[in-house]
Amino acid sequence: MILRFLASIVLLLSVLFMPIWLSAVLGLGAVIYFHDFYEALVLFLLSDLLYGAKGAGPFGAYFATFIISVILFILIQVLKRKLNINKEYQ
Repeated sequence: MILRFLASIVLLLSVLFMPIWLSAVLGLGAVIYFHDFYEALVLFLLSDLLYGAKGAGPFGAYFATFIISVILFILIQVLKRKLNINKEYQ
């Protein structure tokens, strides 16, 4: 529980002060490691609200980072269930 809280704080600080690629790597690692790490989705939405350029994403999407993180989150959750990863958290 404390490790998850610390990961959320580190991800929040990386979204606020670090480049987006570092935040994406940390968020991807946290989503893979923790079960249902919804905090990453909220923090990437925050990132888009703070720093996102209007229509700068693929196909002119306004919330490009958030949309990509939702798609990756769903794919990783499906893969984790198919591969029976993180069974102790279920």
